Amino acid sequence: MTHPTLQQSHGPQYTRILSIGAARGDLVVPNDDLVGPINSSDEWIRQRTGIITRTRASRSILAVDLATEASKEAIEKSGVDPKLIDAVIVATVSNVQQTPSIAAVLADRVGANPAAAYDMNAACAGYAYGIAQADALIRTGAAHYALVVGAEKLSDIVDPTDRTISFLLGDGAGAVVIGPSDYPGIAKTVWGSDGSKADAVGMGNTLIEYRDEGAPWPTLRQEGQTVFRWAVWEMAKVAKQALDEAGVTPDQLAAFIPHQANMRIVDEFAKQLKLPDTVAIARDIETTGNTSAASIPLATHRLLQENPELSGGLALQIGFGAGLVFGAQVVVLP
Repeated sequence: MTHPTLQQSHGPQYTRILSIGAARGDLVVPNDDLVGPINSSDEWIRQRTGIITRTRASRSILAVDLATEASKEAIEKSGVDPKLIDAVIVATVSNVQQTPSIAAVLADRVGANPAAAYDMNAACAGYAYGIAQADALIRTGAAHYALVVGAEKLSDIVDPTDRTISFLLGDGAGAVVIGPSDYPGIAKTVWGSDGSKADAVGMGNTLIEYRDEGAPWPTLRQEGQTVFRWAVWEMAKVAKQALDEAGVTPDQLAAFIPHQANMRIVDEFAKQLKLPDTVAIARDIETTGNTSAASIPLATHRLLQENPELSGGLALQIGFGAGLVFGAQVVVLP
């Protein structure tokens, strides 16, 4: 059988992150505000997680609002006309509506309508997944410019009495504009999942149980030790693989930006990767908390604010989390 000749699209050879924007929750929440219901202490939380305060959003502020603020900053800094952005990808686990997506509303709010727009749930790996997808969409010609956002209001899905995760979580959004480049700015992504450990991090119950059985509102839970061991040992291998795929060595990095899950995990990562002292390590968790899909872009934004000389350098970023999904890539910092 003969087939008619189809036209397939082709895009630019290379892409890069052009700019970054951020929005944190408007409330600063110290450990002392959370310790009562979990019978804990400020000292215990600091020792176990490295968190001193976390940012959370007021009741009236939604994840889409945080995404809008971060995106407007990123677009303005990029110099790209929002009408040229034809793909909007939002990584989130905390959209309070099944539909419409945050991405569709966001595209309209920032002037990118009628861009292709969709939400994606890859939990704490969501931002890295979004970068991989935007890179592929642009290089195949399916999009010209892409807006990638990690946006979370995790305080909506927190049980204040849960000792496993409640004190870790914060609210915020980070956004980047990705476009064509005359040099390679995003290396191959190493990504995957291990659904056999899906119970290690996830929701305590379902919306159906909430509706039909009077179960509590679904909130996040985790098996702390399981997640810690998996993150430290298995994710260090993924990070090394991402370096290999990029063709770079640790001493060539300007920065290491892991998902801000826990300061002990961040520090252990640095040891495992044998990062030299010249590599800046993002430790945004100390005052922002764990913001799931938003944590890598938020940490990147702060690192560049405090160390503008890192712009143009190489950063290894890795996300990992619920459903035990993971994604890592080396990028050129905007």
